[in-house]
Amino acid sequence: SDDKNLIEGVTLISNKLRNTLNGKGLEQMEVRAGDAFNADYHEAITQIPAPSDEMKGKIIDVIEKGYKLGDKIIRYPKVVIGQ
Repeated sequence: SDDKNLIEGVTLISNKLRNTLNGKGLEQMEVRAGDAFNADYHEAITQIPAPSDEMKGKIIDVIEKGYKLGDKIIRYPKVVIGQ
């Protein structure tokens, strides 16, 4: 939209929601390409041939971010792993 007031309003609401969720203990899980795959903390969507031998069994790509609420995982990060 070209309406600056609308954009500013949506941005304010988005920031307020994020701050409220962070205040309640919601945090994004840190997952990067090259990390070791752990089935307890990651959800493997698919496997692809690893680009190198050292990437076998490791995360190649992160498809969707994961979130924790306190110590409980409420959405597992969806990842692609090397085969």
